[in-house]
Amino acid sequence: MLYALGMSLESEQGFDAASQMLTESFFAKLIAWGLVSALLYHFFAGIKHLVMDFGHCEELECAQLAARVTLGVSAVSILLAGVWIW
Repeated sequence: MLYALGMSLESEQGFDAASQMLTESFFAKLIAWGLVSALLYHFFAGIKHLVMDFGHCEELECAQLAARVTLGVSAVSILLAGVWIW
């Protein structure tokens, strides 16, 4: 992805080539989906940790529920991102 970013910033032709690569290549879409998936999970887990830092859901049962909710919301958002990318 850094290669595609660098190529897109070089020139208009580089941007067109990077755009074509990201829209036509299965491998590029798979890498993009993997990166977006990692970012989405990290985002929702970070929100869970911020909530816990404020003193909520620190008990074992509540923390386990928060972890399950985080995984569920992340899974749904990752699937939606996959639909969006493909």
